[in-house]
Amino acid sequence: MKKTTRAHRARPQRTAARRRAGVGPGGKKYFIAVAGNIGSGKSSLTGILSTRFGWKPYFESVEDNPYLTDFYADMKRWSFNLQVYFLSNRFRSHKAITEGPESVILDRAIYEDAEIFARNLFDIGNMEKRDYENYVALYEVMTAYLRPPDLLIYLRANVDTLVRQIALRGRDFEQTIRREYLEQLNRHYESWIDRYKRGPLLVIESDAVDFVNRKEDLEKVVGTIGRTLGMKSVK
Repeated sequence: MKKTTRAHRARPQRTAARRRAGVGPGGKKYFIAVAGNIGSGKSSLTGILSTRFGWKPYFESVEDNPYLTDFYADMKRWSFNLQVYFLSNRFRSHKAITEGPESVILDRAIYEDAEIFARNLFDIGNMEKRDYENYVALYEVMTAYLRPPDLLIYLRANVDTLVRQIALRGRDFEQTIRREYLEQLNRHYESWIDRYKRGPLLVIESDAVDFVNRKEDLEKVVGTIGRTLGMKSVK
């Protein structure tokens, strides 16, 4: 009788622990990544979904980034330094995600660094060929050891939306970003998404969606993500 009682008590405790860690039915651990251009709403969606599903959030290193201000003032001089900094931080986060017991949501995937930002800097002449080739070689070695996300969520937004949201959040170092730069990044994003084969992909057309301020929009996004992951119900 005592053994039955202990087992009965342990089961709800294990279930509650799995919920706190964002683990799904059967002990499934989720790894979600949110991708998108500057100002597309990645950090906002990451925070919202983290709270909603109980996933541990990993946010992009922005406020404590030692290169961003210098980079936006002189891209050619600081591009390689910035990209290596991001690659190092993203690899560390990705590795911790793979090894940890919790379900996790990641603000920007490591793949975006090489496929979008470093590639664009090279294409527009702001990164030298030898630096770019060195960077890509390092990126390929790193990503060969990494487990891809269970779901990549891509927030697609046009440049008008990006410019508006960048202005609203008011980061000083972002106010000098040119429309042309955002347009170039968007083209690289679309090319990458067309080629993405690492796992399940969900594209959210975010120009007409306000998941921060409109509850009905958030519920649609949450429901779509839950169905994509095969969850039976989403509350």
